[in-house]
Amino acid sequence: MSKVAIIMGSISDMPVMQDAIDILKQFNVEVEVDIVSAHRTPEKLFDFSKNAHNRGISVIIAGAGGAAHLPGMVASMSPLPVIGVPVKSSNSIDGWDSVLSILQMPGGVPVATVALNGAKNAGILAAQIIGSHDKKVLDTIISYKEELKAAVNKAAEGLKK
Repeated sequence: MSKVAIIMGSISDMPVMQDAIDILKQFNVEVEVDIVSAHRTPEKLFDFSKNAHNRGISVIIAGAGGAAHLPGMVASMSPLPVIGVPVKSSNSIDGWDSVLSILQMPGGVPVATVALNGAKNAGILAAQIIGSHDKKVLDTIISYKEELKAAVNKAAEGLKK
């Protein structure tokens, strides 16, 4: 079974990152959650990044605020796909510093970047990556997308009454 690692730079990122945890659990994807600070626990960052693939991790979601170095540093050392979640934190410049730090990666070190505080979309993207080789997860995503479509159609019908 594929597993997604969800890491964040600080416990204060947890309210945002919880959305990724929740949606992945809804898709029946196993999740591992940890705090890995690029600036305060660099040794843990190096160990996590270099060894995640050896522990059955398929995708890494990394949330970070402020300077937001965590996703890029992980991507620089891991062979796995990394999805960055910029977090609007107490020390950020309205979240833009986090967005740009994660988005503006140099060639050769990609980080897929979702919207500010967009952990739910990071979870969905991670599930879609896993679904590309796991039919059970793919079928769950297809059902989820159908539910989204049905909700929009129901709302549209409600307008016509």
